[in-house]
This record gives sequence, C-alpha cells and structure tokens, in this order.
Amino acid sequence: MSLHQKLVRRAQEGRPIRVGLIGAGKFGSMYLAQVPRTPGMHLVAIADLSPDGARANLARVGWDPQRTQARSIDDAIHTGATHIGDDWQALVQHPAIDIVVECTGHPIAAVDHCLMAFEHKKHVVNVTVEADAFCGPLLALKASQAGVVYSLAFGDQPALICDLVDWARTCGFPVVAAGRGHKWLPHFSESTPDTVWPNYGLTPEQAARGGLNPKMFNSFLDGSKPSIESTAVANATGLCVPSQGLAYPSGSVDQIPALTRPRSEGGVLERKGMVEVISSLDAQGKPIDYDIRMGVWVTVEGETEYVRNCFEEYNAQTDPSGRYFTLYKRWHLIGLEVGYSVASLALRGEPTGVATCWKADVVATAKRDLKPGEMLDGEGGYTVWGKLTPAEDSLRVGGLPLGLAHDVKVVRPVRKGQSLTWDDVQMDTGTRAYAIRRELEKQVRPASNASVG
Repeated sequence: MSLHQKLVRRAQEGRPIRVGLIGAGKFGSMYLAQVPRTPGMHLVAIADLSPDGARANLARVGWDPQRTQARSIDDAIHTGATHIGDDWQALVQHPAIDIVVECTGHPIAAVDHCLMAFEHKKHVVNVTVEADAFCGPLLALKASQAGVVYSLAFGDQPALICDLVDWARTCGFPVVAAGRGHKWLPHFSESTPDTVWPNYGLTPEQAARGGLNPKMFNSFLDGSKPSIESTAVANATGLCVPSQGLAYPSGSVDQIPALTRPRSEGGVLERKGMVEVISSLDAQGKPIDYDIRMGVWVTVEGETEYVRNCFEEYNAQTDPSGRYFTLYKRWHLIGLEVGYSVASLALRGEPTGVATCWKADVVATAKRDLKPGEMLDGEGGYTVWGKLTPAEDSLRVGGLPLGLAHDVKVVRPVRKGQSLTWDDVQMDTGTRAYAIRRELEKQVRPASNASVG
C-alpha cells in the first residue's frame, strides 16, 4: 500500500498522524502550506519564539484563522485545531504527539529539541541539517537506543540525494558520485549578508517580499550549506569526501556523467564513490544552460557491456565512454515536501536519510583575518564559512565544527582561509550540543575516507 493510501486510511479511521512543529519560519511555513491538503495528518501544535510571527506566516500560506484557535495542546487534540505557543518542551513532552518536525534552523537549539524528543519517545524529522552535520551519527544512535526514528527531511536536498543513492544501489548500480547543484564562484566563500542578494540573484525587494533571511541565504552562497548538506549525505550513504573540500566543477546536466568520473578517466573525482557539487556558473561567471543549480543527481556505473548497451539503446545520457550515467531531479521543493518524511516515519518506520557512519565534517574556516577577542557569528555570517572535510582529518587536527561556531570568542589570530580548531576559540562548554559533539568524538570512530561505506 502506498503512503498516500495509508494516509487516506488513517483519515477514514479517524487516527491521523499527530505532528508537532518547532519553528515556523520560511521552511516551516512551506510545510504548513501543505498540511491542510494532506489526508491523515493533524498538526497539533506549533512552538515558535514568536507565536504572533507564526500566526502571520500561517495567514501568509492561506490557513483559516479558525484552525489556530486551540487554547492548549489538549484542546487541539479534541477539536482538530492547532495550538500555537512558545513552549517547545510542552509540545515535545505531550504523550499524544507522534512526530516532532524540528524546523528552527538553529543547530544548538535543534540538538536540545531532538534529544528531548527521543527521551519522550517521539520520532523526529530534523530539517536543521546544520545540527546533523556536526553530530548526526550520534543523534541517529540515540534515537535508535530510544526506540524511535530520526530522519533528514525530504524536500531538502540531502534526503533527496540519499533517495537517489538508495535507488541506484537497490537496482544494483555502483554509485560513482552523488550530490547537488549550486551557484558557485571561488570568491563567494567571502560573501557576507551585505553582499548576498546580488550574488544570489535576487533583488532586495524580492527578498523582503519572501521574508528571506540574508544570513541564512548567504550560508548557501558562501559554500557553507553545500558543505553541510554534502556532509549529511556522506554520513548517511558512506560516500567519500574530497580531501581538499568540494571542487564545484562547472557543467550542464548532460555534462555531469563526464565530470563525475575519476580523474584517471577525465573527470574531477579523486576516486569512485564520492560526494560533489556541480556549479551552474562557468569560470567567467556566466550562467550555464540547463544547469542543475536547484537539483540533485547521482552518477552510476554500467559495469558490464550488456548494461552499457542498454544505456545506448534507451538513449540514456552518458559520458563519452558510455560507462557512466547520471539520474537527476532538476528541482527540489524544500518544505513543501516534508510531509513525505512525516508519513514515512509514522507509517513505515523508515527514515528518509539518516547517518550510518561518521565520514564527513564541516569545519569553520576564516572569511578574513580574525583577531583575538572577535566573536564568530556562525554560518552565513561575516566571519566564517564551512569547509567540507573528511571526519578523520577533522578529528586529527581538532577542527571546530561550523555548527558550534556561533557566539564564540576567538582567542588567537587566525588567517583568512585557515580552518579553525578548538584551541582557536573560547567555547561555551555548557550546552548539550557541545557535549554531544565531544561524545561523538570519543565514542564514534571516523570511517576511513579511502573506501566507500
């Protein structure tokens, strides 16, 4: 039975999946836009630091105000309405809620939300992939120990990439490479919230209309988000990581099979079985026709002559040798697709992407020369960007995870382009996020970057 059929049955039986959402910003609003259109789901409660802001976003996506009049979570359950408040702990602790969707985008807070949800036997769809990037393998372990399911969010590119990788392996294809697209030029790593909109391709008016956060969108542009998402994919699939970070080869969709081959065969990969990101700009900054900027892809190998003949017979776009084929989705719909993860967890007990090893890390790297006494402002800000790094290398040098580089004081000079270490900063060691990262470093052995998991 399909997920949709299962949802319809739950609706007919009066047993909807009961969901709690933490964070009703842009991503959360996109999910909220689809909830009234999805059978068998009841969004019981929303917890947001600004309940009025959450109500405004609900109005923006078309919710009937009568749907949000529940005075409490209990009232919401009895009436079928939705409760809006600022108490995330009450949401997570309520016994009637089945699944928590963590959608704050704040990695330190997200760890608290996930861990408490596990403690109260809730499945978690974690939209805040920034948290998954620095402690996902341990979050997955703790969820399993609690008897619940932890998952990346469908609609976001990591889960979609994991889905393509799973398709390939289930069909018997060796995965040569997998990843996403991005608008990239090397100097974008220096971008700040002040320079993001013209580089990103939006006007300030468009950004204001959409309620877009310049710091968050700058985290995409400066390479932090591609590194974060590639880390989540590597840790979920066991694919290897470029030893010097993402290469961002430029190319159109039909060039991906040739680009994502080993260097020995004319491609850009150090070896087969890696994550990578394809740029939608050429070296001069000119947009490439039929790009993969907003999409995801997986390159597979036809190991036998018979399979390669099939590629040819069915007009599959391959590299010139006919050996490598790329399947892709040119678009992703972000929060509009999160309901797929919610249904998968509740009805099948299956995550849509989850860390299975510790293969990759994202290390905070200086955008400019940093002086002692300066405060780091995390991903997308003015001080650091995130560099994709093999986990074994990050652990060896004591790399500072980008997800913990928020409101942290620099204690010794750091040159522009240098990756920071724990010794370069004064950490707040009292957070659960810091504790779980250190626990990860002690308890989980990094997977070798020399072979595919």
